[in-house]
Amino acid sequence: MKVMQKTVLAAIGIVFMGGVFAGLLVAGSIMAPRVPAPDKDELYSVSTINALALGVYSGVTPVSELGNHGDLGIGTFDALDGELIMLDGGTWQVRSDGIPRRTDANLTTPWAVMTWFEPDIVIPVNGTTDLSGLTGLLDEALPSENLFYAVRIDGVFPAVRVRAPFRQEKPYPPLVNATANQAVFNLSNTTGTIIGFYSPDYSSGLSVPGYHFHYLAKDRSSGGHVIGLTLGPGEVRADVTPRFAMVLPESGDFIGVDLSRDLGNEIAHVESGK
Repeated sequence: MKVMQKTVLAAIGIVFMGGVFAGLLVAGSIMAPRVPAPDKDELYSVSTINALALGVYSGVTPVSELGNHGDLGIGTFDALDGELIMLDGGTWQVRSDGIPRRTDANLTTPWAVMTWFEPDIVIPVNGTTDLSGLTGLLDEALPSENLFYAVRIDGVFPAVRVRAPFRQEKPYPPLVNATANQAVFNLSNTTGTIIGFYSPDYSSGLSVPGYHFHYLAKDRSSGGHVIGLTLGPGEVRADVTPRFAMVLPESGDFIGVDLSRDLGNEIAHVESGK
């Protein structure tokens, strides 16, 4: 009986003060615990890029969960069924037909990265540049190659070359084989947003080292993984994300896959789209 009394008293939060007690009851209900605010300077990752490179395509995290960790992100879907793009808190799936669709909350992802985008750096773009020129501008402007950054570019693009993978069937092939045959689209004078991340070289195996970009058209008519672009005058915004968090699958193919190999060359080949 004494144990039950202590449990009840603890549950309703009674505090005795000078013979008078104050309860934490408001309008007859117990106050809910304070939920901590999300970390706005954190890059959140679902699984590792090496696992994806080795064909671990089974979804582990619902798309509905991603919004708890950011409003801007990229990734893929269960069975490698298209490119994932998160922008302003909305999530789109770009399948092999190249058309973005708002995602069903029940869809899952085997790999994704996201953050709360709050730009710290604005980089002016004077004139026209290509993808190599864009990464060169970022290399010069970003304060350290040892930090993570989120990147966003809104504007009109004279050209964007994007790709999207075809849905895979088990047994899943390695990523370099799965993307050897993929849908490629050449977009001209398109208005939209480039979304991406920079990850340091030392994070190779966990994240894509260097730059990784996806594109989403403003009218949601096109999008995908960026393998080439032409950027006109404008500005590039970057968000320093000095903290990195990762959730790993606790079951499925991830548990048994050998992640000890250096897959840098394979991942670079996949990213280039060649």
